[in-house]
Amino acid sequence: MSQAAQLYKYNLDAFTLEKNTEDYFAENFNPFEDMNSTYWLNFHSMKNKAAINKLCDKLCIDRLLQEDLFAENKRTRLEEYSDYVFFSIISALPKEGPNHYDLNKERISFIIGDNYLISFQEKPSDHFPEVRERIEYKRGKVRYKGPDFLLFRMLEAIIDNYTEVVEQIALNIERLDKIVLRNPQSEVLRKVEWEKRKLLDLRKIVFPMKELMGQLDRVENEMIIEDNIHYFRELKDTCFSLIDEIEAQKQMLDGIANLYYAIQGQRMNEVMKVLTVTSAIFIPLTFIVGVYGMNFENMPELKSRNGYYMVWGLMILITAVLVFVFWKRGWLKRNN
Repeated sequence: MSQAAQLYKYNLDAFTLEKNTEDYFAENFNPFEDMNSTYWLNFHSMKNKAAINKLCDKLCIDRLLQEDLFAENKRTRLEEYSDYVFFSIISALPKEGPNHYDLNKERISFIIGDNYLISFQEKPSDHFPEVRERIEYKRGKVRYKGPDFLLFRMLEAIIDNYTEVVEQIALNIERLDKIVLRNPQSEVLRKVEWEKRKLLDLRKIVFPMKELMGQLDRVENEMIIEDNIHYFRELKDTCFSLIDEIEAQKQMLDGIANLYYAIQGQRMNEVMKVLTVTSAIFIPLTFIVGVYGMNFENMPELKSRNGYYMVWGLMILITAVLVFVFWKRGWLKRNN
């Protein structure tokens, strides 16, 4: 039997964990039987629409909101109702393995009531291992507080995932920087563009999250206790810092691209310098050879006994003088 959902029920003294199907919880989930406990029901899939709708009907969740749970458009939003608050966000995780140029994104929706929190994930992914540990081992304040504090911890975990993405991109940028300095190849520019797209994609996720934290900060609803509002304010500040870090990493990528072009330009200048010096040496030699290669009958030097050796001596002398001049000017030194 597939266990696509799990239920934590906890209070200050104890907790229980139950894993079962969406159909089972649609039939048996009832947070109102024990108002002194907090319930966290987490769905790992949105495939069983009938079961989720049945559960929402039991909790008197608005029908239009239920449709929003399955909407294809992935955007951050918040809706307040008299008995609950609904909102959805976009999570982001780095993809495993090298050469990934996009993010592992997922829409996660929440419904928070008096003593329950329901989270809906689009696919199986473990965003909240630390939250589960806090509940099971009674760490921190989560067992002392209600579903709004649990919500704070879950949002904090998701924002930590954003930070993990930025840290992975920062490591990739560091590798690209070393490659550019050591042996720049055209492949570097493509990888720079991949990382830049990930940063821009992440910024589109973090910025709405910041706005949503601001909305939770100002929300006038009994589901969010006033004493806990400052926790969401802290998350908003974290989002601000993340946006600044994203911009800083983006500037570093621009710097790597500029460095690549500068190194390539320097290499081109070295090549052009070699070609110019070579041309400068051979132009007078080509002129001399061209002059004495003309088939005129009355050329005095043609009948000179030592003319051939004299021309060779002149060309060697010109070459030596030009090489000496170029060397004195530093044109023959390679720029490191």
